[in-house]
Amino acid sequence: MTPLTGSFGMTSGSLRLAALALRGWRARQVLVAAGAALGIGLLMGFATVLIPNQVFARDIPTVWWNYPVWVLSSVLLGMLVATYVTSPVPEQARGIEPGSRSEAREVRTGTAAGVLAWFAVGCPVCNKIALLALGYTGALTWFAPLQPLLALVSLVLAAVAVLWRLKGQVSCPLPATSAAAMARTR
Repeated sequence: MTPLTGSFGMTSGSLRLAALALRGWRARQVLVAAGAALGIGLLMGFATVLIPNQVFARDIPTVWWNYPVWVLSSVLLGMLVATYVTSPVPEQARGIEPGSRSEAREVRTGTAAGVLAWFAVGCPVCNKIALLALGYTGALTWFAPLQPLLALVSLVLAAVAVLWRLKGQVSCPLPATSAAAMARTR
């Protein structure tokens, strides 16, 4: 790791590229990000009873950090979904082949972030995996104290996955003439 490189290979240049990609988003990507964030938020909130409902129950009340983690996770995962919306420059033109190791890494990281966020904001004794593995008392004693750590890890993974995807949208752009020619063939 070089002095300018942070965790996960992120540099200040990577952050600039990600910001540049966000500025280049079109209305379609913004709408997909908002819709996906809303959908993910509703699904996660409904199933973990952060949104009170008659279908699911929560034995242990929510704690103060559940709501910010829920909202931030939904927004980051919505942004991640929007990075898969077709951009003006196709992934093949940027040097990313569909199904490549880079894309697989980003998908795995985003999936892990979503699953960890789900476990982080959910009721510790309503989680069937924790309940079966640890029992009711074990879930309260061992799993509940780990939930803030799961929340932090999920947010970091989601942010890293979004930054990787955004950076990839502008790191290997086509020359303007090639991009214009591709746009005409659509």
